[in-house]
Amino acid sequence: MDLFLDQFFNLDVMARALPFLLQGLWMTAKICAAVILLGLVGGFFLALGCLSPRRWLRWPAVVVTDFFRALPPLVLLIFVYSGLPFAGIQVSPFAAVVIAFFLNNSSYYGEVYRAGIESIPRGQWEAARSTGLTQAQTIGYVILPQAVRNVLPDLLSNTIEVVKLTSLASVVSLGELLYSANMARSLTYNASPIMLAALIYLVLLWPLVRLVSRFQRGLAA
Repeated sequence: MDLFLDQFFNLDVMARALPFLLQGLWMTAKICAAVILLGLVGGFFLALGCLSPRRWLRWPAVVVTDFFRALPPLVLLIFVYSGLPFAGIQVSPFAAVVIAFFLNNSSYYGEVYRAGIESIPRGQWEAARSTGLTQAQTIGYVILPQAVRNVLPDLLSNTIEVVKLTSLASVVSLGELLYSANMARSLTYNASPIMLAALIYLVLLWPLVRLVSRFQRGLAA
C-alpha cells in the first residue's frame, strides 16, 4: 500500500511537477479555445450546407461531414502533421492539432446544429419570412436561437469531448497537459504527475458533466 501511494500519490512529486503541468494546462486551454470556436463556426456552415435544397451544395457538405466523422481523429492528426510535409506543406505541432481537431469536431458540431434546426417546425420559417425577414435574418434571429437551445446539452457534451481530445496532441510532442505530465513522470521516475493531470481533468470537466445532466433534465421536464 505504501509503495502504491508513493508511486501514484506522492505529494512532494506532485508539488514539483505542478508548474510544468500548469504550463501544459495553458497550452490545452489555447487548443480548446481555437478548436471549439472554429468548430462551432465550421459546424454551423456544414449544417446549412447539409440542409440546403441545392444538391451541388448539399452533397459535398454531407460527404465532408460523414468523412471526418468516420475518420479517427488520431489518424487525421498524424496525417496532417506527418503526411502533409511530403507534399511540401510544413505545419507546426499547434497548427496540426488545431487543423485536425477542427476538421473532426466541425463535423460533429454540424450534425448537432442540423438536428437542432430540423427540430424547429417549418411553420416558424414561413411565419418569419412573412414578416419580411430575409433567409439569413430568419436563421439568425428566429431559427438558430431556438435550435441552439434545443441541442445545448449535445453542444456541451461535444465541447467536453474536445477537451478530452486535446490529450492526443501529445502524439506530436505538443506541450499540452498530458505531454507535460508524461515529461514530469520521465524526470521523476514516478507516476504521480500522471495522476495529478488526471485530477486536473476531473476538476475541470466534472462541473461541465453535471451541467449537461442538468440541462438534459430541464429539457426533459
